[in-house]
Amino acid sequence: MPTEVAPLRRKPVQQRSAQRVERMLESCAQLIDEVGYDGLTTTLIAERAGVAVGSLYQFFPDKRAVVQELTLRNLDRFVQTVSERLDRIELVHWWDAVDTVFDVYLGMHREIPAFSKLHFGDVVDLRLLHETKDNNAVIAEKLTSLISDRFGMPPGELELPLSVAVEAADAVLHLAFRRAPEGDQTLVNEARELIRGYLSSRISEDQPKDLPAPR
Repeated sequence: MPTEVAPLRRKPVQQRSAQRVERMLESCAQLIDEVGYDGLTTTLIAERAGVAVGSLYQFFPDKRAVVQELTLRNLDRFVQTVSERLDRIELVHWWDAVDTVFDVYLGMHREIPAFSKLHFGDVVDLRLLHETKDNNAVIAEKLTSLISDRFGMPPGELELPLSVAVEAADAVLHLAFRRAPEGDQTLVNEARELIRGYLSSRISEDQPKDLPAPR
């Protein structure tokens, strides 16, 4: 999690306070699914969480901060889930890691409350995850580190291609989830092939490129 971003006014110390914050975050996610970010208010979050508005303001200055904390936690969950899955599978080719990233991202869209509306925060602020970097740049950096560590590939070789790939995949997958709540499968497949084709032309020539297209 970027240290420059600190949406919480103070960290909950007692278990009861931590549970209140969790209820606020869960309520925030539910409400975003129902009314969207524009319809969200701190009053609605507090009412849904069963706490006083003043209690919410003890931890968060405004609704943006609540959404920011929720999104940062989703980022942590995304990176951790990708890392755990990469540890469990046999990685033969860099595409195995990219395919895993796709699967985790799609799963979060379908399973995590509000993720399909917020993604990684662009609907709120292009720099919600970091004060000086775009949200997609933060994602690309995380993926560069994961793939570099597991394949022994120089980060410098991956940084630009993965940055472009994240931007391209993000755009097509946004379209897929606008077309269908679960993600239009034809567009999801197109996004996978688009990214594989692009990365195949940018990442080391000695990487095998004859694996079947993921379908």
